[in-house]
Amino acid sequence: MEPMTETHRQHSFFVHYVVVGLVGSLLVAIGSLGVGWLPVNTSLYDNAVVQALRSPGLGVALARFSVIAGMALILQAWLVLGYDVLRGRVQDMSALWWTLAAWSAPLVLTPPLFSRDAYAYFTQGKLLIEGLNPYDVGVAAESGWFNDGADPLWAESPTPYGPLFLLIERGVAQFVGPHPVWAAIAFRLWALLAVAVLAVAVPALAQRHGISRPKALWLAVLNPLVIMHFVAGAHNDALMAAAVVVGLLWAVDYHPVAGVLAIAVAVSVKPIALVALPFVGLIWAGVHAGWWARIRSWIASGIIVVVVVVGLGLVSGTGLGWVAALSTPGSIRTWLSPPTALGMIFGGLVRVVGLGDHMDLAVAIFRGIATVVAVVVLAWLVLKPQGRSAVRGAGLALLTVVVLGPVVQPWYLLWSLPILAAAGLASRWLHATLLLTAVLTLHGVAGTSATSDALFEFGDGLGLLLVAGLLAVIVWASPRERVLLLGDPGDPGLVPDDRPAQARFDQMIVTGPPR
Repeated sequence: MEPMTETHRQHSFFVHYVVVGLVGSLLVAIGSLGVGWLPVNTSLYDNAVVQALRSPGLGVALARFSVIAGMALILQAWLVLGYDVLRGRVQDMSALWWTLAAWSAPLVLTPPLFSRDAYAYFTQGKLLIEGLNPYDVGVAAESGWFNDGADPLWAESPTPYGPLFLLIERGVAQFVGPHPVWAAIAFRLWALLAVAVLAVAVPALAQRHGISRPKALWLAVLNPLVIMHFVAGAHNDALMAAAVVVGLLWAVDYHPVAGVLAIAVAVSVKPIALVALPFVGLIWAGVHAGWWARIRSWIASGIIVVVVVVGLGLVSGTGLGWVAALSTPGSIRTWLSPPTALGMIFGGLVRVVGLGDHMDLAVAIFRGIATVVAVVVLAWLVLKPQGRSAVRGAGLALLTVVVLGPVVQPWYLLWSLPILAAAGLASRWLHATLLLTAVLTLHGVAGTSATSDALFEFGDGLGLLLVAGLLAVIVWASPRERVLLLGDPGDPGLVPDDRPAQARFDQMIVTGPPR
């Protein structure tokens, strides 16, 4: 039997791993013409294909089925690829990068899916052009905001984004003129740039920790949630996540000032990135540093970030209004947020037993308790870093903010996942991450524009039940997916594979000063 040539290997990889995800992405792209978000004032409604896929009845049903089937295929392709990546059968980084490009390419020019935040970005940019401050007014202050596609849910809400992203919004609005569809594509291009940065920086950060580069790339960047929310959804979280990972990478590569500057960029996109700053300070001080060295690094880091963010606020003309606007996302309730869900459950029980409607109070109490717990956990991660790497601490800190936050969106997992994947995951946490990715992918399809308003309509609760049923079918029907999602006793997880890798991992662990 002749040995497999390089051409044969490439063909085999393409057939086994790339094709299914590519077909899924093409189906999502086709379906987006029917159920993707489009503004009122666009000529796309005159297109025959768009008209057919948006026609009530069969057209809408086909579009929704196309998106649902497409995302299911992408999830399946990711799991099949992951089974072999985690077992060391796929180690070609360039092949994985090309896979990411292939799965993303069909979605570059499609209408936004799973969220219409891109249109809010555009309208906020128009506000800036008109001399209005998005920290003071909502998108409703712009005369054509509804026709431009912005979500009425945020019509009166000030933006929680940082000054750098406001400058990007203004630049996009000036560049595209009165064309919200092209604005959405422009914001997607920014998100794609961030995904490309993640595809390079996450494996590099993983290598510094002795973690397999292909495994980290597959888990954190080829992830279906990235395709859904960073590519199709064009969320600015992609820019923040990329800047945080780059900041951590530069810090561990002994360029701490550059690392802090990257974190300042992340904060200037979404201020929640401040959570990662103390851990860059820990890296700057060194794994054997004492308290005074850490304090000096924290002070220097803080000064750099303040100078950058304040300077960008002056350039944008918006000041520090984002501080007051940070509470904007908390004005909605989602079952994905544990404290909010517990508050709604408790409030519902109180109402059922006849003690009155105290839903708002119950939610506020549980959110308040969660906030206190989050502060305690964050303080512990920063002040007691011994025994783990500072990079892992940053990932855990961002995860804490998400889990205990008042609102959780599916893409919030991507704040911490690239960092935790690079720092390594024990077997139980790896499989929990895989299961959570599958749940959030299917839930995102069940609870958004892919299934709402016409053929089906699922709330959070019913959507989660549907997801549970689908996952049960997947686990029952496919032994490979069952092992991947639920794990097996011999699976070590995402950990160093050999002694040199373990040595690199150990060098990253914070120990404190020698005794």
